[in-house]
Amino acid sequence: MEGNLRWALVTAIAPLTWGASYLVTRQFLPADDALWGAVIRALPAGLLLLAITRTLPTGAWWWRAPLLGTLNIGAFFVLVYVAAQLLPSSIASMLMAFSPAVMLLLAWPLLAERPRVLSVAGAALGFLGVCAMLLTGAQRTDPWGVLASVTAMVMSSLGFVLSKRWAGEVGPLPLASWQLVSGGLVVLPVALVLEGAPPRLDATQLGAFAFLSLVATALAYWAWFSGLAHLDAGAVGLIGLLNPVTGVLLGTLVAAERLSVLQAGGMALVLVGIVLGQPQAARWFRGRSAAPALIPDSLPPMIDTTPPVEIRVPAR
Repeated sequence: MEGNLRWALVTAIAPLTWGASYLVTRQFLPADDALWGAVIRALPAGLLLLAITRTLPTGAWWWRAPLLGTLNIGAFFVLVYVAAQLLPSSIASMLMAFSPAVMLLLAWPLLAERPRVLSVAGAALGFLGVCAMLLTGAQRTDPWGVLASVTAMVMSSLGFVLSKRWAGEVGPLPLASWQLVSGGLVVLPVALVLEGAPPRLDATQLGAFAFLSLVATALAYWAWFSGLAHLDAGAVGLIGLLNPVTGVLLGTLVAAERLSVLQAGGMALVLVGIVLGQPQAARWFRGRSAAPALIPDSLPPMIDTTPPVEIRVPAR
């Protein structure tokens, strides 16, 4: 149990930093360079991790890495970048909150991980909590932004489940580095053709990209793939719900937004859902159902069933 808890905490690094990426992208990055934004975020992070791991793909990984890199990194970053520019952060985060349920469904046929009742309940509670946190008023919803966000969610869910299916062959660090490099290289020629030369960035934008690339990408994806290597796909997906929680908290702390009672209740629901979906919760409930009675067997019975001892008194 302690090992699972440790890996759950490591995995949480990813959604905590991803939750900040919507605010950083929307506030500090250019709106018209989604393709270059994906390249600048992914490629430096992947090259850094590749320099650390010093391991190149072999065998089937020469086609698996580009496939996963496209699903999880290249196309995903582009779509998330577009969604962040077209949608309020609350709507984009809410749509991504479907990811745990999609990962649960995909893990059944691809990983033979049957959805546990507690995992399904946790996903439902988590989604309700996200809705309570974010759907607090009228929000502008651009249909193209919704399409981009939903497509990104489905693609990444499939990519993460496939990553777990093949993760036993490589460690989390090379797995993250290969996907980031290949994902960045997939988008690079498309960015050159459609957007031309790389955008000129000022100091603020360079700092924003540095955070996205080093923290919310290199560190985050190593943590995420470490979680996929040690935990159920559904459990990892539920931990991802910390993403919108982080976004709401940042809005409260950074933008001085007021945290309502409904939002606080939504956060509580999300946290309960995450805990319910972890393997430790299932083991705890099984242990409770198999617990001994309140009066343990080691205590003597209430009625003495030992035969009486016959005492004979000698005749006088």
